[in-house]
Amino acid sequence: MHSPAVSAWLLTWIRDVFGQATSSARIKTFFARSSSQTFTRNFSLKMVEAKKEAAPALQPLDPIQEALLNEVCILVDENDQKTGSATKKECHLLKNGQSLLHRAFSVFIFNDKGELLLQQRADSKITFPDTFTNTCCSHPLAVDSELDENSAVGVRRAARRKLQQELGILPEQVPLEELQYITRIHYRAPSDEIWGEHEIDYILFMQKNVDLVLNPNEVKSVRYVSQDDLRRMIEDDRNGNLKLTPWFRLICKSQLFQWWNNLNNLKKFEDYTSIHRFY
Repeated sequence: MHSPAVSAWLLTWIRDVFGQATSSARIKTFFARSSSQTFTRNFSLKMVEAKKEAAPALQPLDPIQEALLNEVCILVDENDQKTGSATKKECHLLKNGQSLLHRAFSVFIFNDKGELLLQQRADSKITFPDTFTNTCCSHPLAVDSELDENSAVGVRRAARRKLQQELGILPEQVPLEELQYITRIHYRAPSDEIWGEHEIDYILFMQKNVDLVLNPNEVKSVRYVSQDDLRRMIEDDRNGNLKLTPWFRLICKSQLFQWWNNLNNLKKFEDYTSIHRFY
């Protein structure tokens, strides 16, 4: 028989491979039928092979997107209180179907006609490639300038940085005071068996005509849409004719059109205390 210490270690290992639902009785029955030598020689080799089969293999990544995985994001709890930091890779890799909760933002830019600027994410993106979404979505980094929580200025600085990096919008076209912070949402969504999102997402609005120079590694295409255009896209998403990102889909279903109808009067929707849960 195996020592209590060894049995406890093996129990943890087996459940790490096959999931926490694996019963203790089933594992102990296997132990009882195995001699120590047999277990050492055969079972451990089988577990290594099982581990390889159970874990989805990481596919080759776009080198630029892979380098961006080294960026350090801000970990938060469910109340958006900072708890630490982790790389973008650590934040988005799924473990037992879960990923680390971190801070993010979603920017919505409207032109002077009231049309919303959407982007189609590049095929090289690691999560949700080739999907349509709001103007820009990303993360503030764990650096002093983007950790500043006073009036969400850190998040707004991060948004301005990413608007330039993804869409070529120059910082002078995005004054921080014109990026209006509306509220926050909390959502989670797997992209595939390996990668996923779990974010507290700051919603930022701006109405302004901007000049675009697309980064093809980030953005496949852009389009300005009316409310009717977007409703047709939502229907196409339901029918499988195109794909929307899950966070954009959730925002569309909740309050986007109400906010959109009040672009000149968004102040009344500002809510810095609530976090709207979508999970």
